[in-house]
Amino acid sequence: MSLSAPNQPEHLYAAREPIFPRRVSGRFRNLKWVIMLVTLGIYYLTPWIRWDRGPNLPDQAVLVDLASRRFFFFWIEIWPHEFYFVAGLLVMAGLGLFLFTSALGRVWCGYTCPQTVWTDLFILVERWIEGDRNARIRLHRQKKWDFHKARLRVTKWVAWFFIGLATGGAWVFYFADAPTLLKDLLTLNAHPVAYTTMLILTMTTFLFGGFAREQICIYACPWPRIQAAMMDEDTITVAYREWRGEPRGKGKRRTVAADAPEAVTYAAGEKHGGTSPLIPMPGMPSGVGKPPAQELGDCIDCNACVNVCPMGIDIRDGQQLACITCALCIDACDDVMAKIGKPRGLIDYMALTDEQAERAGAAPRPIIKHILRPRTILYTALWSLVGIGLVVALFIRSDIDMTVAPVRNPTFVTLSDGSIRNTYDVRLRNKHGEERPFRLTIDGRPDLVVQVEGSEDQTVTVPADTAKLERVYVTAPADTAEAEAERTEFRLWVEDTTNGDRAYRDTVFNGREN
Repeated sequence: MSLSAPNQPEHLYAAREPIFPRRVSGRFRNLKWVIMLVTLGIYYLTPWIRWDRGPNLPDQAVLVDLASRRFFFFWIEIWPHEFYFVAGLLVMAGLGLFLFTSALGRVWCGYTCPQTVWTDLFILVERWIEGDRNARIRLHRQKKWDFHKARLRVTKWVAWFFIGLATGGAWVFYFADAPTLLKDLLTLNAHPVAYTTMLILTMTTFLFGGFAREQICIYACPWPRIQAAMMDEDTITVAYREWRGEPRGKGKRRTVAADAPEAVTYAAGEKHGGTSPLIPMPGMPSGVGKPPAQELGDCIDCNACVNVCPMGIDIRDGQQLACITCALCIDACDDVMAKIGKPRGLIDYMALTDEQAERAGAAPRPIIKHILRPRTILYTALWSLVGIGLVVALFIRSDIDMTVAPVRNPTFVTLSDGSIRNTYDVRLRNKHGEERPFRLTIDGRPDLVVQVEGSEDQTVTVPADTAKLERVYVTAPADTAEAEAERTEFRLWVEDTTNGDRAYRDTVFNGREN
């Protein structure tokens, strides 16, 4: 029932209440620290790794060279026409995400997602400056902005800004030589696109990691809504052993208050010769209307699991869209169980089928049996096939290549001697670190004659690690089959005369129209 005034519309939107997670220690928190250090280290340091590729290529190990339209990854060089490698990597990333979600729930979200990693970093800085959970809550609820509050907030925001600035700066270093770009940025000689990109990424990091936080995971990210299709009752995920923890409470035994909604008792009914619960009435003997004492579960309802959760949820309410399975609630609960002398695992990684088995008194299945099941085996097989295909394609690709584009206006030209000539734009690619001579030939069509514009022997020198566009003419003498036929397929070959490597492209010769 709404308590709002009759003439006032009911508000359907509730303002966000900031979440202030409490500091926690434990094996999963330590694992998250390690992962955060590794992932941030990879992100910030990778652009500064040098890799010698010779005098004609950049010496940055990982570089997206937009000017030359190429991607460098250590010894691997991806050209624009080899985009299928990038597509294959994206397919592998998707299949890998499906695999890990099916086997272990939202481990990507809880441990390695950039939003989670940077939010952890921002919360760590916030805790260093403003204190732990209770101190931050008091500061948030303090209405008056005195010098103390202003100093803490400004210090925190400045630290967040510099983290965001480092994030945006590291990103642009992937698209240009990092030392050169850093010098240009500091001397204000960099391209405006670099400054604009840094500003956008700085502000998005500042806002997403400092203020939006769990809102990005709940509302902006589509994965929480997709994960249900990837998970089943055998998926290992963070869960609460309700059969062991309920009923909650402090102490060893508990009696429900007589004025509570559940204050009906079988003991009272038995005392008066009945079997139905009785509602306590004035003048009844002592004990009538009070339920019998009952053994409490292991959960003491301390809310430690809620206080450490970066999403602000209660895992005891069951699986929820907002849960990222970061397992911090496991560390908090294990710490409490150790203090009260109870076994760990009240909150733990487990499967739904195991919870049902434990409730019935049976032993849980081994984790490996949950992981190795038809769905995960299928994802692993598909992931492996794509990976093997990419590796094979990487090793069998040629160091020379070409593309052939027939000139369609006109499709052919009749020369003075009656010969038919077609024109082609041929792009020759030399992936070697030094210039190479390429020679063009036609096999299987002795009547077709190839000629490279500006070359007498059909040989072209292509500079190191570049692509060169050449105008090529193919001529069919008069009265030959190729000249008279409307279309004739042929194969144009390019050969590296230095080492004999060859590549070809199939195309069409257009003769006289019938």
